[in-house]
Amino acid sequence: MRPDSSSTPRRPAPAAPRPAGRLLVVSAAMGAGHDTVAAELVRRTRERGGDATVVDVLTLLPYGLGAGLRHFYRGSVRHFPWAYAALYRLFLRPGPGRRPGGTPLARLAGSRLSELAAGTGADVVVPVFHLGAQLTGHLRARGLLSVPSAVLVIDFVPHRQWLHPGNDQYLCLTEEAARAVRRDTGVPARTCGPVVDPAFRAGAAGAERWRRLFDRHAPGRTPVLLASGAWGVASRPDATVRLLARHGFLPVVLCGANETLRRELSRVPGALALGWVTDMPGLLHAARALVDNAAGQTAVQALAAGLPVVGHRPIPGHGADGVRAMAALGVSEAAGDDAGLLAALRRLTPEGPARRARVTAGHALFRDDPVGLALALARTARGAGPGRR
Repeated sequence: MRPDSSSTPRRPAPAAPRPAGRLLVVSAAMGAGHDTVAAELVRRTRERGGDATVVDVLTLLPYGLGAGLRHFYRGSVRHFPWAYAALYRLFLRPGPGRRPGGTPLARLAGSRLSELAAGTGADVVVPVFHLGAQLTGHLRARGLLSVPSAVLVIDFVPHRQWLHPGNDQYLCLTEEAARAVRRDTGVPARTCGPVVDPAFRAGAAGAERWRRLFDRHAPGRTPVLLASGAWGVASRPDATVRLLARHGFLPVVLCGANETLRRELSRVPGALALGWVTDMPGLLHAARALVDNAAGQTAVQALAAGLPVVGHRPIPGHGADGVRAMAALGVSEAAGDDAGLLAALRRLTPEGPARRARVTAGHALFRDDPVGLALALARTARGAGPGRR
C-alpha cells in the first residue's frame, strides 16, 4: 500500500548557493597596465566561483571628458614630457602642501557608477585607477555608494590622486606604500603585492620560440628587453639601443602600439624592434634582463618571471618615482647614466649571486591575493549592516 503523499513531510528545497562574491572593477584605458590588472582580477574572482565586471571610469565622464583626458595624457608623455612633469608636480606629487584634487572631476561620474554598482549586484567596488579611487571615496563619504570600496594601488608610490579618506580600504604593492596611505588618509591599508597572471611565474612554453628568434637575429648576443609601455613612450630609445648593441647585447625593444617607433628602431643595426606582443610570459622567460622606464606592469611581470629589472631614463612623474622606489626596495637597480646601465647589465645577466639575489627579492613582493582581501572586506561590511556609513 502506497503512503499518502499528503501526509509525508516535505523537505525544504535547498537554498541556492550564494556566489563567492561580485566585484565591480573600476579601470581606465590609460595605456594597458590598468586594464591588464583589471582582467586578472576578473579571472581570479571567477576562479573562486564569483563574478566581476570591469568599467572604464573615463567612459562614465560626460561631455567627452574621458576621451579628452586620455588624448591629453598620451600626447603629453609622448611629445611633451615636460608638460606631464609639470602636471604631476601640480596635481599628483606625493608630500605635504595644498594642491588641486581630482574629486570635482570624478564626481561627474558619480550617479552612473552608483547605478552600475547596484545593477551588477556588486559586493565591493575595486578601483585600479586613481580617478576611480577619487570617485569611490567621494561616493562612500556621502553615503551614495552602498557597498565598500577597496582601492588597489598599482603604483609603487601612491601619488595624491590615489588618496581619498572616504574609501574603506587600500591594497598596496609594498608595506612602504601601505604605510604612506595610512599616514595620509587614516584609512586601513594592507600589502598584497603586484597583481600578475600566474603564467608569468610558471615555466613559459613560448620561451624556446623566442630564444630561437634571438639566435637567428644575433647569434651569441645576450638578449635584453627595453620597455616603452603600450603607447611606445621612451626617452632617447635609439641612443640606448645603439649603446647596448655596441657593447655586445641584443636590444629587444617593446614598442607597443607605436608603429612609428618600431620602424625607426628597426633601422638601427643590431636591434630587434617588436610591435604588440601577445606572448609576454614566453618573451620575459627568454630574455636576460629588462631595461624599464616606468615601474609599471611590464616591470612587475618581469619580477614574477624572475627577470632582473634595471630602471633607466624613466618617464617623468610617476615613472621616475616608481623606478627610484623599486631600487630602494632592492627589487631592481636604477642606472643614472650609460656606464651605470652597462655595469648593471653585466652584473645581472649572467648566472650568479647578484642575479639570484635580485630574483629572490622580486619574488618576495608577491604576498597575497587582493580578490580575497576585497571579498573579506565585503563580508565584514555585510555583517556590520547598513549603518556602516
